Amino acid sequence: MARIMIVDDTKFIRMTLSTILQNLHHDIIAEAENGQEAVTLYLEHQPDLVFMDITMPVMSGIEAINKIMQHDQSAKIIVCSAMGQQKTVVQAIESGAKDFVVKPFDENRIKETVQRVLHHI
Repeated sequence: MARIMIVDDTKFIRMTLSTILQNLHHDIIAEAENGQEAVTLYLEHQPDLVFMDITMPVMSGIEAINKIMQHDQSAKIIVCSAMGQQKTVVQAIESGAKDFVVKPFDENRIKETVQRVLHHI
């Protein structure tokens, strides 16, 4: 069971992802609606895993990934992206994200990605 933080500016997306992850027996320890909140909450809670949206107000997911990686090189971040954001996903991976999932979420893909990132499969 992992301690997970969800970062997305859309409450519905956070709720959907939270439900999927709780069904997979993970703990949701924090939620943020922008990159700035994400960085603050990451430092406060030190989650095992972060699901990070890319396009958000205040601070983008890319900026938040860069700041989190400055504090914790071993941070495990999975980027959530809409279809057609390949260039931005590549940027996120280059910044330190470990993997990505596409919205709308597929429960099996979430499960596989979480296992791969947490256990380095």
